[in-house]
Amino acid sequence: MTRLYSEPARALQDRFDTRRLADRIEERLLSDRIGDGDRALIERLDMFFLATVDAAGQPQCSYKGGEPGFVRVLDERTLAFPLYDGNGMFLSAGNVLGGAGAGAGADGEAGAGGGRVGLLFIDFLAERPTRIRVNGVASIDPGDPLAAEWPGAQLVVRVRVGEVFPNCPRYIHRLALVERSRFVPQAECAAPVPDWKRRDWARDVLPAGDAALDADPL
Repeated sequence: MTRLYSEPARALQDRFDTRRLADRIEERLLSDRIGDGDRALIERLDMFFLATVDAAGQPQCSYKGGEPGFVRVLDERTLAFPLYDGNGMFLSAGNVLGGAGAGAGADGEAGAGGGRVGLLFIDFLAERPTRIRVNGVASIDPGDPLAAEWPGAQLVVRVRVGEVFPNCPRYIHRLALVERSRFVPQAECAAPVPDWKRRDWARDVLPAGDAALDADPL
């Protein structure tokens, strides 16, 4: 097993005669650093996809959106992003906390549980669509000083980067931006209340202080 490929992946590479190609991709394209081009892509995007896993191996995949540049590259081995108010389930954050606290060592490597994350960044709007994967170990510090730099951030996730590599862009669909979500928190105004929080099934279990409690029910 190589750094990137598991034994089952190797078996499929052999079945389809792609082992040599896979080795060349790992040799030429895989990095443990965020390069200048990677940074430019990450920091101009307004969304990405986040994959996490809990201590039992149960995966979760979620969409994260914000203003362009809401994911920040702190250095060539570290990036950070905010977690905004969501549906209160905290599945991704729970997976990060469940693994990073119990299994991560001083070298940033996670244990058998969660803490490990995969981030997929796709630029659908570029003249030549681009995507990169970032794998690493995530952590959450409830007192992270960076939280104050993102209006509306409940928590900040920091990712210690392990692997960075591009994906073939051929299947990326060309999309056009209609408008960005009006729910993304802004420093100068309060975010609107989502309709689902105003419905009967949710209103009586909302957390204390939620703005939806002061809104008219639907």
